[in-house]
Amino acid sequence: MSGAAMTGAGLWGWIALACALAFVTKFLGYSLPQRWLHSPRMTQVAACLTVALLASLTVMNTLAGGTLLVFDARLAALAVAAAALWLRLPFLLVVILGALAAALVRWWF
Repeated sequence: MSGAAMTGAGLWGWIALACALAFVTKFLGYSLPQRWLHSPRMTQVAACLTVALLASLTVMNTLAGGTLLVFDARLAALAVAAAALWLRLPFLLVVILGALAAALVRWWF
């Protein structure tokens, strides 16, 4: 849907629908039996979903530039941070190394 085709009323309709869907999803979560939520399988699924959602958010924030894929300093920062995590460096050092990598790539190019 293009920005010109989306009217204010149409946008608010989609926002209201998203809010209603979020409410129903949360309500259904409270309606589930406790034994389902405390099973080992559900714990593992919840842990995997958390990691998958965080990974997808990281990739989107790294490679998205509007509606285009963008390869810039953010990708270098992510690669350096991933390598630092793989080497099991302290998290503060991971953040600093990622920031330095982004700064160097932006300075160089």
